[in-house]
Amino acid sequence: MSAAPDPRPASRPGPLSDPRPDPRRWWTLAALVASTLVIGFDTTILNIALPTMASALHADIGEQQWIVDSYTVVFAAAMLPAGLLGDRFGRRRMLITGLLIFLTGALIGALVSTPAPVVVARLVMGLGAALVMPLSMAVLPTFFGPGERSRAIAALSAAMGLGMPLGPLVGGWLLDHFWWGSIFLINLPLVAIAILACLFLLPETRDPAAPRIDLTSTALSVSGLIALVWGLIESPSRGWTHPLILTAFAASVALLTGLTLRERQSARPMLDLGLLLRPSFLWNAVAITLVGFSLLGLLFVLPQYLQAVLGNDAFGTGVRLLPMMAGLLLSARAATPLAARFGPRPVISGGLLVSAAAAFLGSRTEVGDGYGMTAPWLTITGLGFGLGVVPAMDAALGALPRDREGTGSGLLMTLRQVGGTIGVALLGSLLADAYSTRLDTTGLPSAAADAADGSVVAAHAVAERLGDPHLAASADTAFVHGMDVALLVTAFTSLAAAALVAILLPRTVPADQGAMAQETADARQ
Repeated sequence: MSAAPDPRPASRPGPLSDPRPDPRRWWTLAALVASTLVIGFDTTILNIALPTMASALHADIGEQQWIVDSYTVVFAAAMLPAGLLGDRFGRRRMLITGLLIFLTGALIGALVSTPAPVVVARLVMGLGAALVMPLSMAVLPTFFGPGERSRAIAALSAAMGLGMPLGPLVGGWLLDHFWWGSIFLINLPLVAIAILACLFLLPETRDPAAPRIDLTSTALSVSGLIALVWGLIESPSRGWTHPLILTAFAASVALLTGLTLRERQSARPMLDLGLLLRPSFLWNAVAITLVGFSLLGLLFVLPQYLQAVLGNDAFGTGVRLLPMMAGLLLSARAATPLAARFGPRPVISGGLLVSAAAAFLGSRTEVGDGYGMTAPWLTITGLGFGLGVVPAMDAALGALPRDREGTGSGLLMTLRQVGGTIGVALLGSLLADAYSTRLDTTGLPSAAADAADGSVVAAHAVAERLGDPHLAASADTAFVHGMDVALLVTAFTSLAAAALVAILLPRTVPADQGAMAQETADARQ
């Protein structure tokens, strides 16, 4: 039976409104976990499938980047109005709408056979995901007070984390037994479960005072991000100083500047930049953004290394990514009590330092190294990511005013996805540039050389067809060199983020203790 609408749409439970916690809150969390699991699952299943899809679709590195980034660009940009849509039309209704849109994109992806329609399918899936993620986070402060919010955030993070190792395992098994389109169809039962959970377990909440969606700001954000990502992805093949690349970057700056100026003049902006004036929100958001940059960038690079260079099949690749996922899950569980004891700042900066150390270790990888050298730094990487993102997310949400939870959570999730989008685009472009520079195609016909230059998967296919072991060896060497460059950039990014957080994030008492003490004081007054 479906739950009755929540009579308290615009407020968070607390001592000044209603001291009794909503008895439905844990059922609400179960519905949100089911929705988040779908997105977490899809985050990694596509990365496992990319090498197989590249071979079946004849997709080069740039097309593979677009298959990933078409999803994340729309995901990032559409999250800006998603919070307002939920506030205005009902968060449960928009969550279910997002899941249905996501499912539509998955069905399109299963039925096409060339890279361009797959990009379209991913665009549709990104639009659906954009409604699911920020609204899941926006619902939490309404039902969970400071004493329980960190546990709820940890549950959602665990759902995302659980989906991430399931993606490689299930995706690898599907690819070993069925065609690549099966990775899209597997979303059907997952989305059905999530929709049923939302219908029967999630009360409806909304904010009747929410403003209308600003279509101009939405268009500026989407076009600005697309121009930026296009420039990053196309720069290795065209050159960083090519007129089209420079035009794309200039257009991105102009469009995003126009968005910023427009939003600053709005009474209730879609992109609430005023929140970035709060140091406790700003520097936690920076940490979350840079973790997204590193995580999604690595998930783009690693499956190609594990499959094309080390020679694992899709399922074997999924299994070999588990150390990173296990490290992430373990540290996400430990991060909350650590932040409660020591405060979020040392935990977040420490997690970023651990991530940087892991990336530096990974950047020493050579062609002759086997998986035994890879597994340790993958595990350490996951540990660092979990320690960095969970307390940062909790502290950032805790810094939001009650009347700006929808737009604030949308901004936070947008920044994380923008970081991931740029991570895939930039790290993928550095990889492509280094790979193309090092690959030796001497003596090959021009068509074969062009194909081999597209990706390491294509180079292995050409080498097998021509019986040319030298080309395969050169492709492996070139790819590992590119991966090492990408890991070095990831390491320096994490190191810079750790320094910024350690210096600039305000020193606070543990978030839950401080909030509960304030609530106690308010209640006594």
